[in-house]
Amino acid sequence: MLRPVLQFPDPRLTKVSEPIESIDDSVRELAQDMLDTLKTVGGVGIAAPQIGVFRRIVIVDVSLLEEHPEGVEIPQDFRVVVNPVITVLDPAKHIENEGCLSVPDFRAKVARSKRVAMDGTDLDGKPIHFEGEGYFSACLQHETDHLDGKLFIDRISYLKRSMYEKKMKKK
Repeated sequence: MLRPVLQFPDPRLTKVSEPIESIDDSVRELAQDMLDTLKTVGGVGIAAPQIGVFRRIVIVDVSLLEEHPEGVEIPQDFRVVVNPVITVLDPAKHIENEGCLSVPDFRAKVARSKRVAMDGTDLDGKPIHFEGEGYFSACLQHETDHLDGKLFIDRISYLKRSMYEKKMKKK
């Protein structure tokens, strides 16, 4: 089922999500709703808080893991991660131009750890592990930030954020 995506400055986006204690049909239904929403609105990931559910679950496009020649399209391949945990593997900073479904019509350069691992479980309760560099690393960190009530605009300069907030007030 398609669900509306919360938009900044909705205060619910700052809420910290609760761990998922057990994977049941309600969690599977939530994951399906998140996937339906993501595929409809487009993007490379989504976290449950973005649709107003404050549980620790994200969906990421793992096709970003694959190296491929420029211009070759790799179909999106989404994975659900329950209770994801990020481990920094290389703290050197990597800068990506980020956007967000919850922060419409705005992109900004964000410095994040160059290489990270994400661990959690899949919908069958089996361990899941990804390691990512560069853009995929930024995606993993971006989605888990949502679970902690953070948006990418919390990681940019006060001036850039103020300009965005001013633009949104005019709409």
